[in-house]
Order: sequence, then structure tokens, then C-alpha cells
Amino acid sequence: MDAKKPKVEPMKNDQRFNEAIQNIDAANSEDPRTEMVEGKARPRELQFTKRVYEWIQQLVDDPSEELLIAARAHTLRRWNIPRDTYPKTTVGYHQWRDALAQFHAKEAESILQSVGYSEESIEKIKALIIRENWPQDDEACALEDADCLVFLETKLRNYIDDWGQDKTIHILQRTLKKMTPNARAHAVQLSLDNIVRAILQRAVEIAKV
Repeated sequence: MDAKKPKVEPMKNDQRFNEAIQNIDAANSEDPRTEMVEGKARPRELQFTKRVYEWIQQLVDDPSEELLIAARAHTLRRWNIPRDTYPKTTVGYHQWRDALAQFHAKEAESILQSVGYSEESIEKIKALIIRENWPQDDEACALEDADCLVFLETKLRNYIDDWGQDKTIHILQRTLKKMTPNARAHAVQLSLDNIVRAILQRAVEIAKV
């Protein structure tokens, strides 16, 4: 993307927030799966959630504390429920995603209770993680947007060979329709390789969004 993203920094004036972020990051640092970042192997889920957090800062002028925490925690310890624990069907995929969302929310709740967050704040964060009020809630939409943008930036290229072009375009149409117009505007400006960019552009044309 052409625009420079803000540096990822917790709110330095809030010890409880800082502690929550540190504990969430520590949990995601246990991810046995890694990706290469600047020549070093990094925990995959930790890198993913940091990027989502960056996008929240890019998309939302004044993100709430709860939204920032949800961005960092919405895939908390995802590796504990692998995709192959559910049938390789559309129904199985949705069952897996629903189970993950509930798992992430419960894991986040435990950390947030340990650092002293109120039940009201915890319930709001859990609602964001499970997309309870999406697409009616603006912050839920922002989290979905950020998640989709990181997928396009970092994960899509790895799936194209497995899915094939037609399936990829079909999936991207659904992804684009979930995103707000603002996020779609960012999507078409991402720094992508030529193959991914061409497929994304074709999906945009077909989806007519």
C-alpha cells in the first residue's frame, strides 16, 4: 500500500491495556507455525494480529480500547483448533469458523479478567471477536475490513495454486462484498504481485462493488 501505516504501539498511558496486549501477544507467540519476516522466523498468528492492529489504526480515526484489543485477540491461539478437525465441506468450514470464534473469545476473556477489565468491556470485546453485531456495528465492520485486508496482503497468494483461478475469484467476490467501500478502496491499492493483482481486479469487476 502506498500510504505509510502507523507504528504499532500500545497506549503507553494505560497500564492495564499494555498488560492485556502483552499477555495476548505472549499467548500468540506460542504459535508453532512460523513465517519469515525480514529473514527471521516469527510466530504466524502474532504477525497476523499485529498487521490487523495496524490496519485498525489506519481505518479508524479514534479506535476504542476494546476494538484495539479485539484486533490483537480475535485469532488468539488459532492453531489449537486445526481446520482438519472438521469435515472438508462448506458446512464443516462454517462449523470450524464458529468454533474458532467462540474459542478466541473465551481465551481473550480469561486474559482480560486476569488484568482487571470490567465485564462490560469484556463482553464488548467478545462481541467484536465473534462478529456478533456485524455488519450493523461500525467497529465490527472495521475489524472485518482489517482482517480481509491482511488476508489479501499476506495469505491470498498462497491459496491461488490450490484453489485455481475460478474458485479464487469466486471467494474474492464474497470477501469484497463483506468489506466497506473504504476498505475496498484500500484493497485495490495494495502492493501485490501481478498474478494476485490481476485476480483481485477481475473479482472487483465481476462483483461490481
